[in-house]
Order: sequence, then structure tokens, then C-alpha cells
Amino acid sequence: MPKILAAIAVLVVLAFISLFVGVSDVSPWAILSGNANSQALDVFVISRVPRTLALVLAGAGMACCGLLMQMLARNKFVEPSTAGTTESASLGILFVLLVMPDLPVFARMLVAGAFALAGTSLFLFILRQIPLRSPLIVPLVGLMLGGVISAITTFFAYRFDMMQSIAAWTMGDFSSVLRGRYELLWIGFALTGLAYFAADRFTVAGMGEAFATNLGLNYRRVTAFGLFIVSMVTACVVVTCGVVPFLGLIVPNLVSLLFGDNMRRSLPWVAIFGAALVLACDIAGRLVIHPYEIPIGTMMGVVGAAIFLFMLLRSTPRAA
Repeated sequence: MPKILAAIAVLVVLAFISLFVGVSDVSPWAILSGNANSQALDVFVISRVPRTLALVLAGAGMACCGLLMQMLARNKFVEPSTAGTTESASLGILFVLLVMPDLPVFARMLVAGAFALAGTSLFLFILRQIPLRSPLIVPLVGLMLGGVISAITTFFAYRFDMMQSIAAWTMGDFSSVLRGRYELLWIGFALTGLAYFAADRFTVAGMGEAFATNLGLNYRRVTAFGLFIVSMVTACVVVTCGVVPFLGLIVPNLVSLLFGDNMRRSLPWVAIFGAALVLACDIAGRLVIHPYEIPIGTMMGVVGAAIFLFMLLRSTPRAA
């Protein structure tokens, strides 16, 4: 209990820093004392608070999605950005922009979620058709599938002159998050809560279909439920703030090293670490080239790719 309280305290400190870092001069003392001018107060309420909440919700949600996918795929190198899930959600957003551009944001999330579910299901189907002699084959299959889906998205975006629109929707960036434009993430938070209540079932399903069936668990139903959660949470994040790569890969593996593979025990830690990592990267992105910003997608891409490469090299057996 003291450890998790300490982790929550670190998360609260990062969230507090996030509220007062940026181009606009918003003083914590003025806000807390009630002496802030109207402009600073508007920036704080309309921009800083929603942005910080969005960072926490998106970070926790995507990190938990990574843990859930690793359980279902039984592979430590799987997460939405290495399984074609985020690319499929991006394709769904392009489909909406081309065919139904007037759809409300919630409907766009549902369409993106349906595409993400289809892409993730295709990924798992492909895995069942090929021999997996190495755990590294799984993320490579996901990356290749994601590359194909991304190429299809780029082709149609070029064809219909939608490159700028799709880039604006999918670039991982929280700078445009305002009050009224992040509330979909609360749906992702609720779905993550459902994953926690079903954590024991997902843990059993992660031991394989035969083992789960012998224990009386409906493996296909649990898997479908897990894929639904992953797809909807990913769609919520992509529609709200774009793609945040590698987050679901890094955090669950770090937590697994510290606390093991029991999902019910690990999930709160994954959520806290995921939110803290996204907050830290976003704060760094706001400070590195101040007063300009580096998007969170770029920051997480650099950090995540470096850690992913380290994990791949660490897992590769060396000759004696």
C-alpha cells in the first residue's frame, strides 16, 4: 500500500506541474489564491485542466490496453501500435472523413472502434495461421500488418487530397485538447475499469485456450470482450488526441518485471505508470524548445522505440 500511495503522489505532482507549464503565464499561486485575472483563469479552466485530465486518461487507457493485448496474444511485445490496432483506427477515421464527414465525434469513435476491432481480429487470425518459433515474430507480424494498413490509408488520403486532415486527426498531440473535446476519454476509462473487474478471466485466458476451457471458461467470449475493450479505448484515444505509440509496450513490461504477471495486481500499477509516463513526456515536450512544443507522439516515439529496441536486444539469445 505505501508503494502505490507513493506512485500516486508522483502522478499528482506531475499533473500539478502539467497544469502550470506552457506558453501562457498561469501562476499556481494566483490560481490557488483566487487572484488570477480572467484570461489566466480561462486558460487554466478551458485548456490546462482538460489537457492534464486527457493526458492521465489516455496514458492509463493505452497502457492497460497493452497489458490486455499481451495477455490475449500471450506475447510481451504486443500492444495497439505493434498489432495494427491504431493503424486500423486511423483508417476508420479516414473512412468517416471521406464518406460521412458530418458525423458527430461519438459516432466517429464508434466507426474507428469497429475498424480497430477488425484490424486486431485480423492480427490474431494471422498469428493462428503461422508457426511461431520465436516471440519476436509476433510483433514483426503486427508491424507488417500495421504497415500495410497504413499504406492503404495513405493511398486513399493522397487520392482524395486528405493527407493534412488525416495527419491532424492521427498525430499524437494534446495541444489542441480543450474543454468539450476530451470527454470521450472517460468512456475509455470506464472500459478500463471493466477490464479490471474481469482481470481474473483475462489472466486465465492468457494461459491458452485449452487451459482456459478445462477450467470452464468460455475462451472465445472472453477474448472477444478483451478485443472490444482494446478497440474502443484505442479509438477513444485516437479520435481525441491521435496515436501515442509504444506506451502499451513499455509500461506493462516494466510493471511485469516489478510485480509479476497477475493482471488484477498489475493493472492499477500499469494505469499509474502509463499516466505518469505520458505526463512526463508531454511536460518535456513543452519545455525542450519552449515556447514551441514537441508533440507527444514524437516524444513517445523516440522514448518508446529506444526502449523497444533495448527489449528486443535483451530478449535475443546470444551464442556462447
